[in-house]
Amino acid sequence: MNILELKNVTLIKEGRSLLNDITMDIWDGYVHAIVGPNGAGKSTLAHTIMGLGGYRDFSGDILFKGKSIKNLSIDERARLGLTLVFQEPARFEGLTVSKFVLAGVKEKSKSLVDKALEMVGFDPSKYRERSVDKTLSGGERKRIELASVYAMHPELVLMDEPDSGIDIDAIKYIFDIIQEFKKEGISVILVTHSPEVLKQSDHAFLICGGQLVDKGEVGKVFEYFSGKCSPCKHVGKPELEKSNLRGQQ
Repeated sequence: MNILELKNVTLIKEGRSLLNDITMDIWDGYVHAIVGPNGAGKSTLAHTIMGLGGYRDFSGDILFKGKSIKNLSIDERARLGLTLVFQEPARFEGLTVSKFVLAGVKEKSKSLVDKALEMVGFDPSKYRERSVDKTLSGGERKRIELASVYAMHPELVLMDEPDSGIDIDAIKYIFDIIQEFKKEGISVILVTHSPEVLKQSDHAFLICGGQLVDKGEVGKVFEYFSGKCSPCKHVGKPELEKSNLRGQQ
């Protein structure tokens, strides 16, 4: 069963095609990866799926559990069970970690806060009452944001560059929670250009220049990271293609 379907999604901004006729099926309960070089359109695709401002005027359609969400707001998509973990995590001056973790949860409890913090490798007694502000590092804020997503228990999690700003000792907790999401039946989409993050997925899509150029098992798409190029419609020198793509994401 597909939890999310993209049908011929095309996004043009300021005369430039950022997404070009993308069709994807996201299987329920699996971890998918969307990979490609910087500027390929990976984050643009995630923002379009979530319905962020500036990414709503596209052609084609996006279905969540079989129903179109094209005309729904971010909040409406979130209420259906769709959430996005941004590359740059949130910061709310004065809001405690406990309140942040429980912000999107109906049945709030201290035990849920503690479990969510433990899932990302934090001692709850040391973090519950801390403020989500500049006293926390970017890596700490990202882990706390993931704790809040875990507490909400959405149906589909989009994670934009989940290893960005995370030190090598903390990355294992990010990978652990990705696998915990899968264990609990939560579908995951990892937006990444990291081979290590790709290894956490069951299935992958390769995009370049806003186009879907390959998909399949992780091992197949992994070849992209080994310096091999998948067949696509691009013409001209790769160096020029990369240069032209940098401004498109």
